Amino acid sequence: MNVGIIGSGGREHAICASLRKSGKIKEIYCFPGNAGTSFIAKNTEADLTNFEELKKLIQKLKIDLIIIGPEKPLVDGMVDFLKKNKIKVFGPSKIASQLEGSKIFTKNLCKKYNIPTANFGVFNNVKESLLFLDKCEFPIVVKADGLAAGKGVYICETLEHSVNAIKEIFNGKFGVAEKVLIEEFLEGEEMSFFIISDGENYKKFGSAQDHKRVLEGDKGKNTGGMGAYSPSRLESEDLNKKILEKIVEPTLKGLKDLDTDFVGFLYAGLMIIKNEPFLIEYNVRMGDPECQTILPRLKTDLLEVIDACINKNLKEIKLDWFDEKSICIVLCSKGYPDKYQNNIEIKKLEKIKLEDNSYIYHAGTKIKDSKVYSNGGRVLNFVTKSKNLKESRNDLINLINDLNWENGFFRKDIGFKIFE
Repeated sequence: MNVGIIGSGGREHAICASLRKSGKIKEIYCFPGNAGTSFIAKNTEADLTNFEELKKLIQKLKIDLIIIGPEKPLVDGMVDFLKKNKIKVFGPSKIASQLEGSKIFTKNLCKKYNIPTANFGVFNNVKESLLFLDKCEFPIVVKADGLAAGKGVYICETLEHSVNAIKEIFNGKFGVAEKVLIEEFLEGEEMSFFIISDGENYKKFGSAQDHKRVLEGDKGKNTGGMGAYSPSRLESEDLNKKILEKIVEPTLKGLKDLDTDFVGFLYAGLMIIKNEPFLIEYNVRMGDPECQTILPRLKTDLLEVIDACINKNLKEIKLDWFDEKSICIVLCSKGYPDKYQNNIEIKKLEKIKLEDNSYIYHAGTKIKDSKVYSNGGRVLNFVTKSKNLKESRNDLINLINDLNWENGFFRKDIGFKIFE
């Protein structure tokens, strides 16, 4: 079987590495991939906005199955297009992808199906939004409605900060904005919770804790993710049951009522308050860097799981997991999430010695003349799994220090709440 993976980040490298373990795959193509995927797959340049050209390329390469990693192609309707052209594809439809594509769509779904979430208001312009701010208690959360690469969320401590956030959104920082979402700030602990679904059945697919803030102690600006560990320290049978019954199942029912189903990974970003889950947001794909911590823990052949979803046969698959916990530290370009330099060579990568349970997943990298260069804000993901997360974290820090990439920085405190 030939498999194609859409995307170029650490998540896609992790998916690629996981699929490589399957004995049923002849060739993996990554569109466009990164330096890391180039060693285990065939990187292939493609315009991901031109579905017709992509279809021709898939047919030319005789690819049997497409797996879509990032959110934008899903929200743009790539799954619908490929299905219409009789190409097997793993991921949700354009309508189902509105769970991530529009925060307002999701909040309205929550309201209709009594899904626990923060109280909110939707506003059409700056003037309406500012009038509402006069009645608010701070902190509050201001969100851009559409996709914003994990950065369209402002936690505002003051009126001034809120006003600036609203103006930035309506001034087009994250694309054309017709509405803004303002919601109450929930005080608790975050949790990333995953399911996989074939449209008729679903199975829990692990949990993780992501660290989105750029600075240690969870301070500073939001990023796409500075590191993660899996499973979440909050996970329990009781909490899992609440999440599935109060949040996941009403959401899947809501989509069915819209005459669509959900096929793929669904990622619920949650706030846990006194062992009660509240939905912060949905992502309609694996998280990044959560994916990099969850997939190394999966014993079951990932290809079999995905193939079962496409054939609506997920209930026949048993998901087996390794007992070890895993942790990921993201090495970023200096300046991220603001301005940073690309095209900085990363030397000594080939000299880094990895133990059996350790991995380096490439994210923002590219290869040129057999040398690896930076090509993004989040550059490399260092991952290990073991029984002891603190020792694992120390091992990863030593690996990153051994690499000694002069243009990089990272957080040394990933998972700090476990160790407090």
